[in-house]
Amino acid sequence: MKIASFNINGVKARLPALLAWLADAKPDVAILQEIKSVDDGFPREPIEDLGYTVETHGQKGFNGVALLSRLPLEDISRGLPGDETDEQARWIEAMVMGDVPVRVCGLYLPNGNPVPGPKFDYKLGWMERLKARGEALLASEEIAVMAGDYNVIPQAEDCADPKAWEGDALFRPETHAAYRRILNLGFTDALRAVNGTAETYTFWDYQAGAWERNNGIRIDHFLLSPQAADRLKACEIDAEVRGREKPSDHVPIWVDLDA
Repeated sequence: MKIASFNINGVKARLPALLAWLADAKPDVAILQEIKSVDDGFPREPIEDLGYTVETHGQKGFNGVALLSRLPLEDISRGLPGDETDEQARWIEAMVMGDVPVRVCGLYLPNGNPVPGPKFDYKLGWMERLKARGEALLASEEIAVMAGDYNVIPQAEDCADPKAWEGDALFRPETHAAYRRILNLGFTDALRAVNGTAETYTFWDYQAGAWERNNGIRIDHFLLSPQAADRLKACEIDAEVRGREKPSDHVPIWVDLDA
């Protein structure tokens, strides 16, 4: 089962790029972030024409996540548990009914800038809720993945210029500590399980020729439950997508599970 994650940075603005990648890569499941669309406005038809079922959790102009699946979806839920007052569309999950069911959780973790401030407090609070959801997933002993744009640069090797990110919410010690608390529950960072290479990035800013200079960061991650990690066959980044016409500033990352 090929499961991909892609921060599309506006699904309407980048629909041709999304459709071209889906046609080339043919993931069984694609998790999208930053769709920037309400549910009723999501461009379903051209994606459904490629054989995908579409489930969205949208928000006007900001955030928004979606699941695209060639396989049946069951037990679909929207919104990260733990705060009923949270109106930001950042979490969607479902059971993907392949030969072996896999729980897929798609997330768009808050950016958190500027620091200090309420946005950083919201980021850290969201990460605590993510940790609680992760604990519940591990207790269920399901084959589970939590994938998406984490807005976390885990280590210095995950960015081309660590000094440039000092003090940023993506690279703060508090952010690192919160991320490690999640990882240390028993999750596996899929990319690092198969690829320890530095200069392996998923995001390049639009400014100052970042793509051309490979001045990137790794902030899109797959965290796998032990049951999913046991079935991991591959994890790769489709970096070449960044060089296509009107690209997102992120590129897809995907795993292949024996499922």
